[in-house]
Amino acid sequence: MPIVVNLDVMMAKRKMSLNELSEKVELTLSNLSILKTGKAKAIRFSTLEAICKALNCQPSDILEYVEDIQN
Repeated sequence: MPIVVNLDVMMAKRKMSLNELSEKVELTLSNLSILKTGKAKAIRFSTLEAICKALNCQPSDILEYVEDIQN
């Protein structure tokens, strides 16, 4: 998939657990886990904003486009 979710990287840099982030952004652990593992199909801007605010980062710190190379 060309969009890579680096939420776990940002959480590690900020030394924040999934439980702590879940409480700060008021999102369930299961929904955050789906996002963190890259299995989410979409994300609301309001959710992305809350995550960026909680982690003090930019959306580009969390979401990255990686070109899908086909053989």
